[in-house]
Amino acid sequence: MDTIAEHRRVQPARSKPRLGFAWQIVIGLVVGIAIGIVLNFNPELRESMVSGLLQPAGDIFIKLIKMIVVPLVFTSIVVGIAGVGDGKSLGRIGLKTLVYFEVITTVAIVIGLVAGNVLQPGVGVDMSKLGHVDVSKLQQMTQQAQGHHGFMQLILGIIPENIFSSMAKGDLLPVIFFAVIFGLGLQSVPEELRKPVISTFKGVADTMYKVTNMVMRYAPIGVCALIAVTVASFGFGSLLPLLKLVAVTYLVIALFALVVLGITARIFGFNIFVLLRMIRSELLIAFSTCSSATVMPQLMRKVEDYGVPESITTFVVPAGYTFNLDGAAIYLGIGALFVAQLYGIHLGWQQQILLTLTMVVTSKGVAAVPGMMFVTMLATLTSAGLPLEGLLLIAGVDRFMDMGRSALNVLGNTIAPLVIARWEGRYDQTKGAAYLATMDK
Repeated sequence: MDTIAEHRRVQPARSKPRLGFAWQIVIGLVVGIAIGIVLNFNPELRESMVSGLLQPAGDIFIKLIKMIVVPLVFTSIVVGIAGVGDGKSLGRIGLKTLVYFEVITTVAIVIGLVAGNVLQPGVGVDMSKLGHVDVSKLQQMTQQAQGHHGFMQLILGIIPENIFSSMAKGDLLPVIFFAVIFGLGLQSVPEELRKPVISTFKGVADTMYKVTNMVMRYAPIGVCALIAVTVASFGFGSLLPLLKLVAVTYLVIALFALVVLGITARIFGFNIFVLLRMIRSELLIAFSTCSSATVMPQLMRKVEDYGVPESITTFVVPAGYTFNLDGAAIYLGIGALFVAQLYGIHLGWQQQILLTLTMVVTSKGVAAVPGMMFVTMLATLTSAGLPLEGLLLIAGVDRFMDMGRSALNVLGNTIAPLVIARWEGRYDQTKGAAYLATMDK
């Protein structure tokens, strides 16, 4: 009996199979939708549940991510430049990155305009079924748009007056700019002074990745809360009058992802479906929360694990969150033509070319200001001479379209560092293959 008891004691306990993170997000998404539907049909419970529980629970997740992003981006860029990079290679990488971003986002804008012309989402919409227009809401948005669109305003916005103020507000462009300057300055410091600083920043960056893993344990709850708020507040019934606009937007997003980004990935030796499987959790989180920034830390880590050098990942991914927003670029084209068609305004090809050039500028810097997508669309409508009230007519379904836009932004910023790494001849294929092998297990 003692032998049997002793044998039982030394037998290793069988670990229960853990539910994968992607499945946890899916469950949170489904539960959140169900809660949202119930609350949408029970207005007496909706306000108290949304304001008292669901919205705060979702805001906790967003705040936790914002808490991580700035220190992670800053320290990672400094380490990438001062530790393993040099000014010449950084300039080359920066130029290639900006060229790639400009080409891809311009293609996205043009595709959005083409889809708007061919599919005409605004034709046949009964304006009487849309929400009432409150023009007074446009006044504050107009002032914000005047201060943030335009090429020179974009340049001025990159340079921080006070880097600590920019960090506190979460403005990534000034943080990236200062991190690059700081990293280049650190390169010229004597080695005995440079090494401790780099080591400290490297320790902070690695610690922030650990903190990210801790925060992500809360992600399923945050996803559940945020999607519940969306469904409870707007309901699927709000989609019906503008169903054609929503359907066209998602159709174009899917085509752009599979065709444009798929071909781009194939040209540089990558498979779009492998990438989709690799970042499926990040896509679900971005879709549920309507925020691509919520997955930036783990996206940077995954891309680096997949074989992209740290010096490229830490520069291209954060920059992409301001300059490479494919979903936003597509929406600008479709949205502008939708408003024009809604009011029966014909835009000729010359006007659409001018509109494209305007959107190339206004689509940059979208992520720098909260709610900037509406502000950018407002600037676009203003430049085209279109009725600004049209923006408020689609406000009720913008949240649903923003889910798809955010997911596409994440996919675009996954492919970008891979393209730049391959273009530079610095992609580690052995490391990438090893990472894929761990995914398959």
